[in-house]
Amino acid sequence: MDAEEFRRRGKEMIDYVAEYLENVEQRPVYPDLEPGYLRSLIPSEAPLEPESYEDIMKDMERVIMPGAASPACTELETVMLDWLGKMLQLPESFIAGTDGQGGGVIQGTASEATLMSLLAARCKAVRRVQTYTSDKSEVEIFSQLVAYTSEQAHSSVERAALIGGVMIRKVPTDSNYAVRGDSLKKMVEEDKAAGLIPFYVCATLGTTPSCAFDQITELGPICNGENMWMHIDAAYAGSAFICPEFRPLLNGIEGHSTVGLNGFWYLKIFFCLSTPVNRVKKRTDIIGAFKMDPLYLKHENQESGLVTDYRHWQIPLGRRFRSLKLWFVFRMYGLQGLQAHIRKQVALAKEFESLVRADKRFEICAEVVLGLVCFRLKGSNELNQNLLKKITNSREIHLVPCQLSGRFVLRFVICARTTESRHIQQAWQHITQLTFELLQEPNH
Repeated sequence: MDAEEFRRRGKEMIDYVAEYLENVEQRPVYPDLEPGYLRSLIPSEAPLEPESYEDIMKDMERVIMPGAASPACTELETVMLDWLGKMLQLPESFIAGTDGQGGGVIQGTASEATLMSLLAARCKAVRRVQTYTSDKSEVEIFSQLVAYTSEQAHSSVERAALIGGVMIRKVPTDSNYAVRGDSLKKMVEEDKAAGLIPFYVCATLGTTPSCAFDQITELGPICNGENMWMHIDAAYAGSAFICPEFRPLLNGIEGHSTVGLNGFWYLKIFFCLSTPVNRVKKRTDIIGAFKMDPLYLKHENQESGLVTDYRHWQIPLGRRFRSLKLWFVFRMYGLQGLQAHIRKQVALAKEFESLVRADKRFEICAEVVLGLVCFRLKGSNELNQNLLKKITNSREIHLVPCQLSGRFVLRFVICARTTESRHIQQAWQHITQLTFELLQEPNH
């Protein structure tokens, strides 16, 4: 959708909302629908090819409006996350379907997705411990629980442990900045010998500093053997797995409890659906940790098993109708359109990588797998810090640094839909010009 069509469609949407408000009294107060009504009205999978905006808006009246905000809000979310699960080729155990034990929920942020998984894991661990040591209080068990994550993991994982009131240990990584099974196993054995209770592992697929991938095929069996909840934080990289060539990076998902990914990096779905999709293998593990049923929230279908109550899957009670974004994007781009977008962004990152490698003053600091390139000037950390200061002060491009093996590293990431090859060339020309100026300064 170009800028001109966006203006036109935006005006049409304002008219649509205004007409709805003018005639709201003519609509039913309460939907006369059976649970599960929506699934039968739309396809079971996302389209391969793009569909027209007009067809989607026609379906707004046919599919969505009869269910008002609820149950349409809940039912569309369940189906859209099944669409996404199938696009990612997730195991059937992660799909809700009509009678599945798994499913997905849209959280507010990836941080919430991680926190929810940790809190659910904590609850499950406490109940398990109390089955064979009933004399232990929750507080006593909390003090013994220990979680694990990569030393390269996002800070939100450590923050989730802080909020959850549990200990967390950072597992060292290999030369590719990935957590391996032997490192985790060693720490777990040490902690068990010290009287602690290992209960949770957060593995990362696409770490924030360098887009490294923890070896989940090695970590999964350890978690299963030790009764530890495994959460996969795939906030950045997860969406790319809809491309067959990147799907092997998700191999090993079968052994895990939850997986979270963001829609704004590659699926063109921006904040407010950061998707913080939390895919869960066994929904009762999430629901059991947060379920409360005061009288004013009870409804006649809640015990039927036909209704998903997302208030039990998240921190807040209320929620937005975020799945509409998924519905529009999936249909307007189609699976093949989204795959083409991802491949283009990866190709642009590879183009930037080739420019860096061609300049002997620079070095690549981590394998370029998706849209992130870690690079630096050969030399001291101070030299690279000064280069970043010049880049930041120029206000033409924005880079965020990281530390890899004690080195100050610059990160160049492709994420905007409108980025083209010319932008890559301009950015590199700008960086090399500033580098030339920096190296001409005294003391360099």
